[in-house]
Amino acid sequence: MNFDFSALLVFLTFLSGIIWLLDSLFFAAKRNNQKKTAVKDDAEGSEELKLPLIVEYAKSFFPVFFIVLILRSFIFEPFKIPSGSMMPTLLIGDFILVNKYDYGLRLPVVHYKIIKNKTPARGDIVVFRYPEDPSIPFIKRIVGLPGDKVSYYNKTLYINDVSVTQVLNGRYNAYGSGFMMDGASLRVENLEDVKHEILVSPNRSSQELETVVPEGQYFVLGDNRDNSKDSRYWGFVPDENLVGRAFMIWMNWDGENGGIDFKRIGTILK
Repeated sequence: MNFDFSALLVFLTFLSGIIWLLDSLFFAAKRNNQKKTAVKDDAEGSEELKLPLIVEYAKSFFPVFFIVLILRSFIFEPFKIPSGSMMPTLLIGDFILVNKYDYGLRLPVVHYKIIKNKTPARGDIVVFRYPEDPSIPFIKRIVGLPGDKVSYYNKTLYINDVSVTQVLNGRYNAYGSGFMMDGASLRVENLEDVKHEILVSPNRSSQELETVVPEGQYFVLGDNRDNSKDSRYWGFVPDENLVGRAFMIWMNWDGENGGIDFKRIGTILK
């Protein structure tokens, strides 16, 4: 079971806000009255006005918790890439930012959509809650929209019986934690004018299928086509499982590659 940071953040925001509110409503005025009526010296009087430690912490941390909750739930959320399933677009050790409002605003924890916005487009790189275990975030590329017929044969993707163009772009030179993909076939795929690189391992078998995407669901693939567990294996991604659209790499740290790869910082994803 993955740690639910969103639930913890909601809890801390609610708890600190309630403590601050209760103190303001029921205890702050009483402390001020005691100060006015007490016959004490200045030093003792200042002690009288001192906030209880728990209230002081609540007042200090509530604005921080609240701002982080709003930013993380409705605007941007950071994720780290733990695997090579999206190589060469995303490498192990990339830290990405995910746009949380493109596909509509959802309440944290319960994930209920309160404001609609755009619908996902073919070619979008999306973070979603893994359908077989929603506590785990996954990242893949949307290739099939609701109603599409999606086929995958002989390392080639077909959308509505039309093959998606692939152009050979040489041999992939891997490094760092992705060294196992060194020598793979690097290709450029064109998904309705969304051109992006993919990796194909010619000597490795891949899952083949033909299916139709149901309404309200999406078919996703990893860019590392022969090293990705995606919709070919476990099915579709429901709209309610979408977290947001990945749009930028803001940091890269790969221990196998000697640390930070500064060239990747600020890369816009497509």
